[in-house]
Amino acid sequence: MNDECIHGLEGNLCDQCFPKAAPTASVSAPVSRASSASGVSKRASRAREASAPTALRTPRAEPKPTRATKTAAVPRASAKMPADVGEQRIYHVTHISNLTGVLSSGALLADASKAWEGRPAVDISSAETRESRRSILVSGQGSLSVAKYVPFFLSPDASVWDSIRARSDDPRLALDPHGSAPFDFVILVSTVRKALDAQAAAAESAPGSAAESAASAPESAAVAASAGVVAADGDAAGVLTRFGTTRADTEGVLRKLRADPESPAILEAEFLIEETFPFELVTLIGVANDKVRDLVKPILAASSHRPKVAVYPPWFQPAEESAE
Repeated sequence: MNDECIHGLEGNLCDQCFPKAAPTASVSAPVSRASSASGVSKRASRAREASAPTALRTPRAEPKPTRATKTAAVPRASAKMPADVGEQRIYHVTHISNLTGVLSSGALLADASKAWEGRPAVDISSAETRESRRSILVSGQGSLSVAKYVPFFLSPDASVWDSIRARSDDPRLALDPHGSAPFDFVILVSTVRKALDAQAAAAESAPGSAAESAASAPESAAVAASAGVVAADGDAAGVLTRFGTTRADTEGVLRKLRADPESPAILEAEFLIEETFPFELVTLIGVANDKVRDLVKPILAASSHRPKVAVYPPWFQPAEESAE
């Protein structure tokens, strides 16, 4: 029996659908003044006995910590601790009409991938955006273009996606012909670690891979193993955007973006994965409401991989509304 709630959680795990009972405070019996005084007397007696050998010396009282001392003793760990970039979630937004095609190919495909058998049913990028991404190279002459990579956002409030949610004009988008509303989309979620591990495994198993050359050139092997993953510190089609193309550089870009959660940079940044992103690496599908969830689950029924489908309205509301 399927006992998931509308938010995609099983059993009684959802606090909205299965609110927990308010805890009852236990009231302890008052301690009488006499027994309290007796307890104090006994503790004082034991203290005197324990201090008898050094009775001639009065122990120096420890100074009480001031407010400043207390603050310094408990620093904010998040300020200096390195971020675990592997746990960073990545988000790919697509129209619900495209989901069947994703399952058919078994993967998300880059715009310039040769694996396309048919283009997406709904294409939200403008022609100018597509052309720009097909011409910009990630690391100079001889490297792949941005369009050779599957794009992911690093935040569910990414600026392009928020333009769709707010129905605002954005030259990167071509939504008017489709009349698409935010709830017509789904958000496919995974993590940086899954992407890096999958790319490293693919590089090791490929002919002439990094694994075969690791003994003679370990440094080159490490670079080759992560060449299929790129981190962009802004819009990948932007002229000022910088790319991290090695694993070390990629993690460095991500760590810098995560260092300041208030910075708008992470809302523009992209995480790019070369050619394809297997659907089996998707860990969660976010949808706007239970009606969309009921449409998505039958589509997933024929797939061997069925990630959790979770209803989370804030992901589909304009940033200004969801912040209220």
